[in-house]
Amino acid sequence: MLSSFSKSVLFALLVVFVPSQQCEAVPDSTPFPQAPNLKGLQAQMVDDAIALGIHHAGMNVSMGPLFDLEAKPDSLPFKASDGVEYHFSAVQIAALDRQVKPLSDAGVVIYAIILPYRTGNPAYDAWLVHPQARPDHKYSIPAFNTVSEAGRSHLRGAMEFLAARYSGSAEHGRVWGWIVGNEANSHWLWYNRGLASLAEVISDYEAAVRIVRDAVRTASQHGRVYLSLDHHWQVSMPGISGQEATSGRAFLDLFAKVASERGDFDWHVATHPYPDDLGNPRTWLDKDAPAREDARHITFKNLEIMTQYMKRPEMLWQGKPRRVILSEQGFHALDSPEGDALQAAGFAYAWEKCLRCPGIDAFIWHRHVDHRDEGGLRLGLYERKPESVSEPGRKRPLWDLMKAAGTNDWPAAAAAYLPLTGLKSWDELPGENGK
Repeated sequence: MLSSFSKSVLFALLVVFVPSQQCEAVPDSTPFPQAPNLKGLQAQMVDDAIALGIHHAGMNVSMGPLFDLEAKPDSLPFKASDGVEYHFSAVQIAALDRQVKPLSDAGVVIYAIILPYRTGNPAYDAWLVHPQARPDHKYSIPAFNTVSEAGRSHLRGAMEFLAARYSGSAEHGRVWGWIVGNEANSHWLWYNRGLASLAEVISDYEAAVRIVRDAVRTASQHGRVYLSLDHHWQVSMPGISGQEATSGRAFLDLFAKVASERGDFDWHVATHPYPDDLGNPRTWLDKDAPAREDARHITFKNLEIMTQYMKRPEMLWQGKPRRVILSEQGFHALDSPEGDALQAAGFAYAWEKCLRCPGIDAFIWHRHVDHRDEGGLRLGLYERKPESVSEPGRKRPLWDLMKAAGTNDWPAAAAAYLPLTGLKSWDELPGENGK
């Protein structure tokens, strides 16, 4: 996950929105960009990410702090389509500009992961956080409150504001994709909705995705909105009940059904194909990821299952498969002599697999730098410095391999890691329809 926003800004540089102009603006008609390749990163260091040659970036956006509940002299006013005027924090929006614009100016396709983190302020959290989200949750990402009018209105207003600011004009940078929440099929741990049935979770989550999509359409005709799923496919997260998590397949099926019944719209899928065991980078050995629709997990070993599934008639949008991005995944660098090489081999395997699944639009690596609070996982292109949270230290071999991805240097760079996977050739990897 990305770090919290900076608190320093020159207010004079901000552009204040004129509410009437926002409501009357014609949605931008620029087509969704076709990036040169899949390479992406949840970027912590912008210059380093650009040096890697990334074409996609994921960034977390904490929704609560964007609002000023009362107008301030430097607030950014915005009148939403429902006629309600909202005020947004100049400090927080300027910080978001500083994340978006440099990457956007470099031609990177940006996907904003919109998250209702608790703020600790009851006045914010009452409309931001789902009322059934358990308060003792040890993780930090709750579900959106779509069961109250205030919750729906604030989500709509925030998204119309963000879509207006980051669509069309390059003044603040451009965001093309909007990912709603995090791993919504695991609603006890990673999208804290509290105890609920699948039908209840889908009803609330579909409402959030629909609000975001409709808001994006006020400013962009071709911006995309995505569901967020983890790697559990035919099973749910182990050790907990059906009131706490559900399988990705059941979640996707019911979401598609409910969306269709309520009036279908163009939603897409952001999935996280981590290995069976997040602590083992040898994804080619994943036992729970056979190339079958009844696989327990979808990992890079059987990634084609997801893109094939999106071709089912009930999943199509206007006769075409919905798009899939891989918005968060990485491989752990084991604390062993071969740990760095196995991490790089995992990336080489994953990259080659993605090339064989043309329904995949982006492969966004997580993380840029190891993070202290990520359960001991070392997923970064860089080690973190000791005693730091995520300050970059030693660069791992994966950095150079990722830089080579999508270039003429790739075949030679990837070949060095092929023997670790047990394959004789990358052509042994199956893709969609077994090809």
